[in-house]
Amino acid sequence: MTGTDRVALVTGAARRVGRAVAVDLASGGYRLAVHYRRSREEARQVVAQIEASGGRAVPFGADLTDDGAVDRLVADVVGTFGRLDVLVAAAAVFHRTPWSQVSAADWDFHLAANLRATFLLARAAAPRMVDGGSIVTIGDWSGERPVLDYLPYCVSKAGVIALTRALAQELAPRLRVNCVCPATVLPPEGHDPEELDRIRRQTPLQRLGSPRDVAAAVRFLVDGSNYVTGAVLPVDGGRLVANSGLY
Repeated sequence: MTGTDRVALVTGAARRVGRAVAVDLASGGYRLAVHYRRSREEARQVVAQIEASGGRAVPFGADLTDDGAVDRLVADVVGTFGRLDVLVAAAAVFHRTPWSQVSAADWDFHLAANLRATFLLARAAAPRMVDGGSIVTIGDWSGERPVLDYLPYCVSKAGVIALTRALAQELAPRLRVNCVCPATVLPPEGHDPEELDRIRRQTPLQRLGSPRDVAAAVRFLVDGSNYVTGAVLPVDGGRLVANSGLY
């Protein structure tokens, strides 16, 4: 197969990190299945951007917390493109949940959208993917080193990391499964500028990352080596090292 025959499904591809990953993979010759949940117009904009650069992309809407919707999504992608080589599970939710206010609903919301959805995607996609294919999950550095006020989110991302390592064993040798763990690469709207400055100062590289940094890491895990599986790759400017006391 040539580069332009390969197909990648990127979830959460309408916005933020997922969008950067989708556009980057398209620039590398992949045909893109651009997943969205509610951001239909933004997904169409991503498709238009890819097609304007000479690529091919199709938008697909689905609620990833719905088992049946996930199965239909993957089946529709394979039916549209004829194959599936790469799955990037980039869709995620991220809400501040102070311990004094955290509820069971907060817990269920984060675990369903971040961890359960990643499991459902892998379960639906793996049997349909071509041999030698690649799954990349998106964890978070806080899944390795939890931060205050985001307990359900941190636990969900720790689960994604553990899921990745388990899937790498379960799906080998036919598929490779790896995880990218960003730190602050795209702060949410309204984030405190003083807090962002503190994060910069605590980061060994003295800067925040960008969605492009995550996209580059995904591309490496997909195309850079076919002998990497079960890896958890921090894209955090050194924050994990700094917070371990080793820096």
